[in-house]
Amino acid sequence: MRTAALIGLYQPGHSWLHRLPVGPKLAGLAVLSVSIVAVRGALSALVFAAITAALVGWARMSWLTLWRQTRPVLVIALVVGAFQWWLSGPDRAVESLIDLISLTLAALVVTATTQVNDMLDAIVRWCEPIPGIDAERVGLLLALAIRAVPASIELARETKDAAAARGLGNNPRALISPFVIRVVARAQLTGDALAARGIGD
Repeated sequence: MRTAALIGLYQPGHSWLHRLPVGPKLAGLAVLSVSIVAVRGALSALVFAAITAALVGWARMSWLTLWRQTRPVLVIALVVGAFQWWLSGPDRAVESLIDLISLTLAALVVTATTQVNDMLDAIVRWCEPIPGIDAERVGLLLALAIRAVPASIELARETKDAAAARGLGNNPRALISPFVIRVVARAQLTGDALAARGIGD
C-alpha cells in the first residue's frame, strides 16, 4: 500500500516551496483559497488557475500522482459545474469548475512540499501558548487521525481479499461485518496501548 499517497503527497525536493516554512505556506494557502472563493468572474478564475498551475510546476509534482489525486475532484467539479450551468448559466458553471480545480491544486502543492511530521510539529507549537490546551495531545490526536485513514483502507483491502479467498466475492455481508469488527478491534487495541502509557487518562 502506498501510505504516502493516502496520508500525504510529500515528494522530496529542493524548490523554494519545499524550503518555505509551514506557517507561511499554510498562510499563503489560506489567502489564496479565500481569494479564489471571494473574487468572482471567469477571468479571475483563469488567473488563479494559472497561479496554481505555476505552483504545481515549481513543486515539480509527478503528473501521474497529480492525476490520481485530482480525478475524484474532477468528477465532483463536473457535477457542480453542470448544476451551476442549469442554475446560473455557462459562465458561472465554468467559473465554479475552474475554482474547484484551483483549490484542489493549491492544497496538493502544500501536501507535496510539506512533510506530515513538520505539519504536526508546527500545529503543536501553535497550540502550546493557548491556555487549557494540551498541545502534545492535540498532536497525538492528529497523528492518530491521519494514520487511521490508510489503516482503515488497508483493513478494507484485507477483508475483501479474505472474502474473495473464501469464494464470497463482493457479498456485502462478508465484507461489511468483518470490516467493522476489525476496525473496532484495532481502535480498542490503540486505546489500550495509549491507556497503558497513561496517555488516555
